[in-house]
Amino acid sequence: MTETSPRPLRVLAAMSGGVDSAVAAARAAEAGHDVTGVHLALSANPQSFRTGARGCCTIEDSRDARRAADVIGIPFYVWDLADRFREDVVEDFVAEYEAGRTPNPCLRCNEKIKFAALLDKALALGFDAVCTGHYAKVLVDEDGNRELHRASDMAKDQSYVLGVLDDRQLAHALFPLGDTVTTKDEIRAEAERRGLAVAKKPDSHDICFIADGDTQGFLADRLGKAEGDIVDEDGNRLGTHEGAYGYTIGQRKGLRLGTPAPDGKPRYVLDISPVTNTVTVGPAAALDVTALTAIKPRWCGTAPEGPGTYTAQLRAHGGETEVDAELVDGELRVTFTEPVRGVAPGQAIVLYDGTRVVGSATIATTTRATAAAV
Repeated sequence: MTETSPRPLRVLAAMSGGVDSAVAAARAAEAGHDVTGVHLALSANPQSFRTGARGCCTIEDSRDARRAADVIGIPFYVWDLADRFREDVVEDFVAEYEAGRTPNPCLRCNEKIKFAALLDKALALGFDAVCTGHYAKVLVDEDGNRELHRASDMAKDQSYVLGVLDDRQLAHALFPLGDTVTTKDEIRAEAERRGLAVAKKPDSHDICFIADGDTQGFLADRLGKAEGDIVDEDGNRLGTHEGAYGYTIGQRKGLRLGTPAPDGKPRYVLDISPVTNTVTVGPAAALDVTALTAIKPRWCGTAPEGPGTYTAQLRAHGGETEVDAELVDGELRVTFTEPVRGVAPGQAIVLYDGTRVVGSATIATTTRATAAAV
């Protein structure tokens, strides 16, 4: 198993304005590649996105990326992908919540923007690869096949949000930070040594296109308030809400229920029904999931044949769990060795074989230990 890119390439470095993408671009240039930096303008009104150096799509970020490119000594451009971003990421995000599902907009952005729209444009312009600051590795096996693997440092691994990449996209992906076994402080120290002003810039958090971090308010502005009932597992009305879209499976806070549970323990969101506009709550144990089905599978290589045993990751910062999985009629069917908790339709499940990313799919239904499929 070897690293990719043994020869110099024409590389388009996606520069968000943060420290990771700046160091990645600098390392690519230092490795001898012909690097051009590009910042993606993802909002028609950048000031509507998060400001104060906390997002990846603001005017400040564009300026920070340009300054970093100047220090590295590479050409720099800003590309307007606002329309694609609105359609493929923001509108998808709203539609998924409206349907009672919990999407991952960062994963969708990687799939639709950074490794679809951006890569297509890069290849059309004669570039060989797109470089990003993600912590993951692309390796080549003895047969010449490219594989996506976890980063050397599991604490920073971001392969989960890259599990949507297919063969063609992996063939043109470059992740210079994937082999870094260092702390984030050391990455910042490297940026400072290189003279990059973003060395002390805070990491981005939350969702870049929700300026104030208020997801429920963002959705309410677009979907309108729609009062409905919050009920227990027996259908007893416990309270009301202003829109079922504002809740996620496993949520504990913000339920505002006046009636305590009979056992005095916290309640959690168990189900969201957009049809009846009802939110069902219950005990933590009722969140235990034993199996799921997932749709729209995307494979980082050849699709697996027959049943297999893998490890799975169910959220960007979650741990691994052992599963048995099989592709049946285009649908991924997964059984957990041990029950897992708080799995929501709309989320991605990413399968691993050791450190290798096998592929990902979107969770459609779950089977609970104490309830019927949701």
